[in-house]
Amino acid sequence: MQLKCENLNFKYADKWILKDVNLSLNSGEVLGLIGDSGSGKSTLCKILASYHHNYNGLVTIDGKKIPSKGYKPVQLIYQHPEKAVNPKWKMKDILNEGYDVPQDLLDSFGIKKNWFNRWPNELSGGELQRFALVRALGPKTKFLIADEITTMVDAITQAQIWDTILDISKKLNIGVLVVSHDKNLIKKVCSDVVYLNDINNI
Repeated sequence: MQLKCENLNFKYADKWILKDVNLSLNSGEVLGLIGDSGSGKSTLCKILASYHHNYNGLVTIDGKKIPSKGYKPVQLIYQHPEKAVNPKWKMKDILNEGYDVPQDLLDSFGIKKNWFNRWPNELSGGELQRFALVRALGPKTKFLIADEITTMVDAITQAQIWDTILDISKKLNIGVLVVSHDKNLIKKVCSDVVYLNDINNI
């Protein structure tokens, strides 16, 4: 299975953010994407995950357009998980919104039962990010886009989270796009790397 964007163009306020961008990600592949701040990395992530629709070009999975309704086969994880959860919901409700999460997946990410009855603001950024990842790794997920997801956590937590992601993505044959400024992280977890400046023709 392959996630692919072809001749992707995106303009914001008469300024080109992305122009003639081509990128592909295969099932089971862990690909790094590096770019300067403001270079359009997050915009590209949102387009690949079907959060932006006002672009020119084509985004497909195995040559077919990604459905606009229903569960998204391309899941996007943000740098700031608190922006992706409803602050008025307890964590158990947030977790169960998508699918019935198996216990072994919760255990893999070190999610504790006593976190379930807490509000999002009662958890740390690292704890919230674990919930975001578990929620994104549903049975219908084919690709995971990780946009600077461990920037705000300490080195030990970062290593734990990435070890788990790599293990699960390998077992489930999920393609992972790792977006980061951290070249050392990219080098450790990715089999290949793409520099956005090299594929963005602005």
